[in-house]
Amino acid sequence: MIMANYVLPSPRCRPVMGSTKEQFQFAVNLHVYKAELLLRSSIGCGINDISPGLVKGPAAIGTALANLDNRTRKFMVSDISDMTLLKTPLPMPQLDLRQQVYNTFFDVINVTFKPPYNVYANTNSFLFAAFYASDFLKQLYAGIMPSIVGNPERELAARIALYEAAWYGVFRSLLNDRANLPVPPYTITVAKFSNLTAQNSNILGGCGVKDEGLIVPLPLRAENRTKNNVIAADANSLVYARSALEILRILFITGDATRPGGLFPCGAEGTLYQRILALNKAS
Repeated sequence: MIMANYVLPSPRCRPVMGSTKEQFQFAVNLHVYKAELLLRSSIGCGINDISPGLVKGPAAIGTALANLDNRTRKFMVSDISDMTLLKTPLPMPQLDLRQQVYNTFFDVINVTFKPPYNVYANTNSFLFAAFYASDFLKQLYAGIMPSIVGNPERELAARIALYEAAWYGVFRSLLNDRANLPVPPYTITVAKFSNLTAQNSNILGGCGVKDEGLIVPLPLRAENRTKNNVIAADANSLVYARSALEILRILFITGDATRPGGLFPCGAEGTLYQRILALNKAS
């Protein structure tokens, strides 16, 4: 038995109530985003080019073939989730994957890069986008797991969560291998860049520290014994969980789950997202 004191989070940080089907439907938004990003950046085509009819919706804006090394490109092609477990075609949200949008994230912490940050320019730049695509899915499944009803559904959620956690580990390891290398064309190292991206996510998410850089102060690490941070986790070495509200605030780059923008300029798909909008209007 695990003994712990539980403090109810503020309404801003609580999970959004929804059925099991609605939770999976919301997760599809993140799966589609990740698959489109990795496919288009690595081989220059999208989901329907690989699996015709799997998704239905507007084409992503501003996709580009990333300048990746061969090893990383192989990882990107391998990391494509099977989303055929829900009724197809799956609704595809409007995605805006232009480099300018990714550069906008740094406006949150008043950091300006010259030239502007280009996520597709090189492997070190792009790995951050790939890493967060898996990180958000891992955190989302960690957050919704208690609300999943039915043994088959829980098994599905667990298998997806473990899959995303594995890829999170792969991308985090690739970043850690490059920790002391610069992110071209800047002199800033991958480790310092990871601190900036984590800071962005924590500010936009609005529910405390749930993303961490590759090197952190001792108080943030388990048992306060090391500054190296190969896997981000809390002081008890437990994975961080984020609600749909938190993730939308980050992906929209608005800090507001009801104000679309950023990577999802027209909002998300699914009943759960519509409930989020309705709850905001009711309040």
